[in-house]
Amino acid sequence: MTARTDDIVFRYDDPVLGEFALRPVDPVGDNELLYHWVTDPKASYWMMQDASRDDVLKESQSIAAHPTHQAFLGLRNGTPDFLVERYDPHGELGAHYAHQPGDVGMHFLTAPTTRPVHGFTRAVITTVMESLFADPSVRRVVVEPDVRNTAVHALNAAVGFEVVGEVVLPVKTALLSVCTRDQYLTKRGAA
Repeated sequence: MTARTDDIVFRYDDPVLGEFALRPVDPVGDNELLYHWVTDPKASYWMMQDASRDDVLKESQSIAAHPTHQAFLGLRNGTPDFLVERYDPHGELGAHYAHQPGDVGMHFLTAPTTRPVHGFTRAVITTVMESLFADPSVRRVVVEPDVRNTAVHALNAAVGFEVVGEVVLPVKTALLSVCTRDQYLTKRGAA
């Protein structure tokens, strides 16, 4: 399946895996695809295993209508392969950490697959970080994955995130981590 590319907002060329790109999620047009991704057992940390198609649509529409939360469909060589959310962490995490000007929150999800591609998830998080830091107002990226999601903790550390600590949120205990532009650029240069 290929996707339209007329509304691409960011592109990143991975030297091994090709072009990665982001476009805004179309809540209606992308609903079937997103429904399968977020309800797949692999996406358990998204906590939507029991969601209906209508639940997923409503969530996408809510994000699209929100002034400080955006969702992007990620494409690899023109094929939808991942989901990215950008949000203001002050709203979601404000009571749990010292918010600073230039903070942006991020979530990402890779599509379920039966044929994993070596280096794919690292290329996805690199695309996400490159897209966030392409905005000169962004000084720091904030993430709050579930404490049990050790795979994403390792990936976050690989691109420069430093752990702040555990925070108890309404739906999970999270490992709050932050990555400054300099931390990211240092890790990227070392790779």
